[in-house]
Amino acid sequence: MKFGMKSMETRIAVLLVLAIFSVVILATFTATRVMQPPSPQATMEPVARQIHMTLTLLGHGSDRQPAPKLQPDPAGGVTDIRMTRFLRHALERTGAPLEVIVSRIAGEAALTASVPVGDQGWVLLQIPDLSPPPGRWKVLAVWLSLMGLGSAAISIHSARRLTRPLQLIENAVDQIGPDGTMQPIPETGPEEVRAAARALNRLSRQLGQSMESRMRLVAAAGHDLRTPMTRMRLRAEFIEDDDERQKWLSDLEELNAIADSAIRLVREEVGANDAEPLRLDRILTEIADELRLLGQKVVLDAPPPVEVNAGPIALKRALRNLITNAATHGRGAQVQLHREGGAAIIRILDEGPGVPPDLISQVFEPFFRVDQARRKSVPGAGLGLAIAREIIERYQGTITIANRASGGLEQVCTLPCKA
Repeated sequence: MKFGMKSMETRIAVLLVLAIFSVVILATFTATRVMQPPSPQATMEPVARQIHMTLTLLGHGSDRQPAPKLQPDPAGGVTDIRMTRFLRHALERTGAPLEVIVSRIAGEAALTASVPVGDQGWVLLQIPDLSPPPGRWKVLAVWLSLMGLGSAAISIHSARRLTRPLQLIENAVDQIGPDGTMQPIPETGPEEVRAAARALNRLSRQLGQSMESRMRLVAAAGHDLRTPMTRMRLRAEFIEDDDERQKWLSDLEELNAIADSAIRLVREEVGANDAEPLRLDRILTEIADELRLLGQKVVLDAPPPVEVNAGPIALKRALRNLITNAATHGRGAQVQLHREGGAAIIRILDEGPGVPPDLISQVFEPFFRVDQARRKSVPGAGLGLAIAREIIERYQGTITIANRASGGLEQVCTLPCKA
């Protein structure tokens, strides 16, 4: 769940970063297009006209404006092929074509145009360099980097604010206890967070009231059933037919077991937290000895000393239900106890028929039976596993049930060890 919330926060942040960064790139591109110098095609024609005029007036300049001197060779430096091509095309459009050469001399900002004058030599003229200043790409890279970092910071902050109510809901779900209630959430922070906290607190109160109402209903039904069942048992005693009387008494015993199991389930769900340090190995040894005296096939591997925090009566009832379930339905139970890090692991193995894969997720539901036809032959009301899970989860433990590859079931109970 948390991974999903982080993924949503990341997607929102990435979306905002892309949106802001796209706007920045578009604005930067537009600004560079608007502010860039004119194209060489637009600037070369005036230069070409100047060259033609200079060549026409060559040798007729005044003292104030002396005519350019002829040079025996064109200007040195590196020939700018691109600018040379533009200037030659401009000369063709404005007058006679000339074999002009545009050079870039090291240390000079302006370009130099070398124009041939027949066999007399070359005229050297300077052309202003209107290209952007050097290092412009570095400046642009720094600009985009700053914009990217700024947009990322704004996007991450915005994504966290947007997902805070969802994060609050996720944290609240993780705090829901086995009884369906959770601790009140402080109604502080931004308005959307306070609204989410108020809604969750209201939901928690309603769930708590619903759970209490359900528990009272089940407990009342279980107690109310006792009176009519007692009257029915008294009437059944006066039935003359022994077989018929035995059937009535058997059905009444089953109803009584169901009522007792329902009342025990309610007591476990609403019971107080009576945790205390317990030796888990000793509890398992006592349960195994008790069940063996009752004729159950239970094998307990030598358990190491492991201490947990739990209620002694409740924990013993839960483990007895699990082991009895394996011994009754699985033709015997093999119990193993070991410690892994800070957790106590109890494995209960049997060799029974197992549970169909499509029903394995329902085994902890109250009154669940794999085969309803076995109700008469196997005692119990189908609440043993439900009660066991309720107790184990109350002490921050877990229970899982799975089919073994070799046949039978594997019940795994995990409890945190005492610090």
